[in-house]
Amino acid sequence: MDALFMPPLVCFLLAAAGVLVRRARPRLAHGLWSAAALSLLALSLPLVSGHLLRALQPERALDLSRDAQAARAILVLAGDTQLEAPEYGGATCGPLTLERLRYAAYLARASGLPICVSGGPPRSGETSHAAMMKAVLEREFQVAVAWQEPWSDTTRENLRLSKVVLAEQGIDTVLLVTHAWHMPRALAESERHALAAIPAPTGFRARPALAEASSWIPSAKALRESAWALHEWLGRAWYALTSSVGD
Repeated sequence: MDALFMPPLVCFLLAAAGVLVRRARPRLAHGLWSAAALSLLALSLPLVSGHLLRALQPERALDLSRDAQAARAILVLAGDTQLEAPEYGGATCGPLTLERLRYAAYLARASGLPICVSGGPPRSGETSHAAMMKAVLEREFQVAVAWQEPWSDTTRENLRLSKVVLAEQGIDTVLLVTHAWHMPRALAESERHALAAIPAPTGFRARPALAEASSWIPSAKALRESAWALHEWLGRAWYALTSSVGD
């Protein structure tokens, strides 16, 4: 359902609404068409997408020697999936998940902490995110995965169900690995479910430069990153509205 609010679909829906009202409300129709065109253009600019993501992310990366002393495990949250990957024999981790796994492997080697991976099936009948993450970490990064949480479908479920898996091992404090722009929502959910989480963000987005011509050239990459940012803002709003509702 959130796809209705994501670019470029939301821009096309605005334009379609303009078509529907063009006879009865021509001025409104032109306003909707202008809004659709301008929003599509703006969200396609690296300058805009960069600021949208940076507004979400914390400013500081993990200092492993200073921040991680209390951690007893590394918890990695799933991101996306490559559903059609015949070269790997089926579905596998997508680019966002791989970025998180790379950092988790780095942290595991540097700290010696065990890893827990979290994520349920991306669609009915499919292998879980957690199983795909375990396969990538062990086969490609040569880092063992100690535990899996293979049921969750949302960030809220990631943290709630991972707490259950880790509590069975006597673990109550983790290094939490996810993207920098996703970290605040993930931390809020870890606190909600009484799992002590030390943020270990990855995938920081650089500050876009006003003076660089490339910041003003529309691109598909910028549109995709704007969609990530809007998805995250909507997720925060929804979780804020439902924070008093039980899981």
